[in-house]
Amino acid sequence: MRGRIARFRRRLLPGRNPLARVGDRVEALLLLLAIAGAILAIPFAAAVGSETYAAQTARASQERTTRHPATAVSLAAASGQSYGTDGAGAPVDQTTVPAAWFDARGTRHTGDVLTDAGSPAGTRVPVWLDQHGELTTEPLTASTSAADGVFAAILLWAAVTGGLVGLYAAVRFVLSRLHAAAWDRAWAQARHDSRY
Repeated sequence: MRGRIARFRRRLLPGRNPLARVGDRVEALLLLLAIAGAILAIPFAAAVGSETYAAQTARASQERTTRHPATAVSLAAASGQSYGTDGAGAPVDQTTVPAAWFDARGTRHTGDVLTDAGSPAGTRVPVWLDQHGELTTEPLTASTSAADGVFAAILLWAAVTGGLVGLYAAVRFVLSRLHAAAWDRAWAQARHDSRY
C-alpha cells in the first residue's frame, strides 16, 4: 500500500527528479488539474442538487393543490394475466380494466385503471384525479424530491469527474505513445551507432 502511495506521489509531484521527462511533468500537471476540478465540482454539483430539490418541492406542492385522491369502480372483471413486469422480470399482478369514477362536481368519468389481476367487476380502485376529474399520477412526495436533488448532484459531479478522468487518460495515452516512439528511436540510433 505504501508503495502505491509513493508511486502516486511521484507521479503527482515529479519535482526536480532528473529522470522526469517533459511529458511526465505535463501528466503530473494534468493530474493535479483533474483532482482540483473534481474537488471544485462538488459545490457546483451541490448547488444544482439544491436547485433541483427546490424545483421538485415546488412542483410537489403545486401537484398537491391540483390533484386529489378518489375511488374508481371497475366495470368489468380483470383478466388473470399480469400487465407487465417490475423491471427485474418479476410479474406484476395488475392489469387494466374499464372503470368509472366521479369528480368533485359529481360528473361521471370513465377510463382504464390498473387493478389486481383476477379482481371481479365492481372492485374499488384508488386513483388520483386532476382539476378536471381526469386520471393523473400521484403527487410527488418529499422523499422523491430529495432523491431527485441528490441524484442530480451526483450525476453532475460524476459527469464532470468522468470527463476529467477521460481527458487525463487520453493525454496519458498520447504521452505514453510519444515516449515509446522516443525509446524506439533511441534504440534504433544505439544499434546504428554500435555498428561503427
